[in-house]
Amino acid sequence: MTLGSFCWKVSLMLQTAQQRLKGYRPTRLDGHYPRAAVLMPIINHETPTLLLTRRNARLSSHAGQVAFPGGKLDEEDKSLEACALRESFEEIGLPAGKVRLLGRLSERFSANGMIVTPFVGLIEPEVRFTPNPDEIDTIFEVELARLMTDPRQHTDVIHDDETCWYVPSYTILEHTLWGLSAMMVVELLNVAFHVDIGLDRYPETSTLRHLPPRPLRRRPS
Repeated sequence: MTLGSFCWKVSLMLQTAQQRLKGYRPTRLDGHYPRAAVLMPIINHETPTLLLTRRNARLSSHAGQVAFPGGKLDEEDKSLEACALRESFEEIGLPAGKVRLLGRLSERFSANGMIVTPFVGLIEPEVRFTPNPDEIDTIFEVELARLMTDPRQHTDVIHDDETCWYVPSYTILEHTLWGLSAMMVVELLNVAFHVDIGLDRYPETSTLRHLPPRPLRRRPS
């Protein structure tokens, strides 16, 4: 299916996608690990887009990587949802009152031993964003319709303690979306739009890049 035909289909499916996310029961992870939360903002354009950021290259953690706004759960956060909204305001100037939360996706272990919970939010197009230069280099958007065509450049093979994951790597303008953020995107597409991109299936038509094995599920401290 062409990108153009996907564009109108995604727009028509957005309302259905909200219902699917509302009824979705994501995977929860146990253990006394540090917690973090991110917001996956869908911009409600005529052709909906997904907002992403590129982290400041000078940061000590995940420097220069493409990510969703978010961060570590603080003591003052009343919930993981509140954490995702607070971090989004701090990083890109997005007021919590401008976000309509649609649902949450599965919790995942990050490479630095945290459990990260993604939340999907809907934002109207008139909202303006201001990146915090201490944390964010740039803010950009990608059409959901484009992601639904699975335009991967290659597939990263990532081994954690239990599973071999086949994670797509996407080039968007000059940015590379890969790793944990790409896994979240795949789950969003599969759940909300019934796309069938398998993270646990060997991709028959993609170049593989084998990354060094790493323990994504570390022992709690």
